[in-house]
Amino acid sequence: QVQLVESGGGLVQPGGSLRLTCTASRNIFSFYSMGWSRQVPGKQRELVAVITKINDESNVGVNYADSAKGRFTIFKDIIKNVVYLQMNSLKPDDTAVYYCNAHLDGRDYWGQGTQVTVSS
Repeated sequence: QVQLVESGGGLVQPGGSLRLTCTASRNIFSFYSMGWSRQVPGKQRELVAVITKINDESNVGVNYADSAKGRFTIFKDIIKNVVYLQMNSLKPDDTAVYYCNAHLDGRDYWGQGTQVTVSS
C-alpha cells in the first residue's frame, strides 16, 4: 500500500506561483512513475505532469501537458520521498483540485487532492 499526501495548494493571484508537494508513505525509488493531475467540476481529470523512471537520476522521463509546458516544473527528491510541482505564471484556467498519482507494481495510487485557486 502507498499513501500520498498533497500540500501547498491555496489562493493565488494571476501571474503568481505555487509549489505543490506530494509526500509518499514509502521510498519512491522503486516507483515506476509519479505525477500530477487536475480536475475541475464537470470535467475529466487531466494529466498535468509526470516523471517516469523515478530511479533514473536524469529527468529523461519528464512529460508535461501542453497547458503546463514552460510554466510548470515537476521534480523529485528521492531522499525525502517527495515529488514537487512548481507552478509559475498561474492563470485562472489553472484553478482546479490537483492530485498526486503514483504507479507501482501495476497499480495506481492517488492522493486526496489539494485545491488551487487562481483569482484576483
